[in-house]
Amino acid sequence: MPDPKTDSFPPEVLEKLKYYVYRLIDPRNGETFYIGKGKGNRVFAHARGDIESDSLSEKMTRIRSIHIAGFDVAHVIHRHGLSEDSAFEVEAALIDAYPGITNIMDGHGNSDFGAMHSSEIIKRYSAETAKFEHKALLISVNRSALDSSLYESTRYAWRLSKNKASQAEVILATVQGLIVGAFVAEKWLEAIPENFLGREGVEGRYGFVGSEAPIELQQLYVGKRTPDEFRKRGASNPIKYTW
Repeated sequence: MPDPKTDSFPPEVLEKLKYYVYRLIDPRNGETFYIGKGKGNRVFAHARGDIESDSLSEKMTRIRSIHIAGFDVAHVIHRHGLSEDSAFEVEAALIDAYPGITNIMDGHGNSDFGAMHSSEIIKRYSAETAKFEHKALLISVNRSALDSSLYESTRYAWRLSKNKASQAEVILATVQGLIVGAFVAEKWLEAIPENFLGREGVEGRYGFVGSEAPIELQQLYVGKRTPDEFRKRGASNPIKYTW
C-alpha cells in the first residue's frame, strides 16, 4: 500500500507519467483551492509551497495556513500520461469546474473557449471584429469581473510595464474575447494601499486611476470582438498591447 507521506515519485513511475493535471485540496474541509499541470515531482513541490514565486498570493497564504494547522496539502491527479497540449485542455476544463479557486490566471484557452452560455457564444462569434485606431491596452477580466464593478476589475492590479501602459490611449476590458468596457487612464500607480484605498497591496503590480472613455471611443470598440491575433489559443497573459 502506498505511503500517504510520499513526497516524490519513484524513478520508474516518472518515466511513465508524462504531463499530468492535479488539484490541491485543503484537508481541513476537503475544498479544492488550486488546479495545476506539470510533470516530474511538481505536484509535491507545489503542495509544499516550494515553487510559488509570489509569497503574498492567496494560494501561498492557504498553503501556509494548512501547514501551520499541522496538516499536509492533499492532492488528486486527475489525468496523467498526457501531452502538454492535452494537459492544457484538461487544466482549463477543471478550472471552469471549480469556481472560487486561487488560480490567478484563467486556464489556457479559457478566455476564448471556457464555459459560456449558448447566447454568449452566439454574441461573441457574430460580433464585428474591432479595428484599432488608437493605442489600446487590452485587459482580460474574465474572472475578476464577477467580484466588483467593471471599472474596479479593469483597473487593478496587473503585472505590466508602467511606461508602456502609460502610452495607451484607451484601456479595453475584455471577457472571453468580447470588448465589454472602455476606460481612459489618467495615471498608473503601484498597487499599494496608499495609492488605492481599501485595496490589498500586490507587490510588483500596477493599477490605474481614470474614468470611462468618451462615448465616441465606447461606440468604436465596446461590443466588438478582439482580432484573432490577440486571442491566440493557449495564451494566458491577461494583458495585451495593440501597438
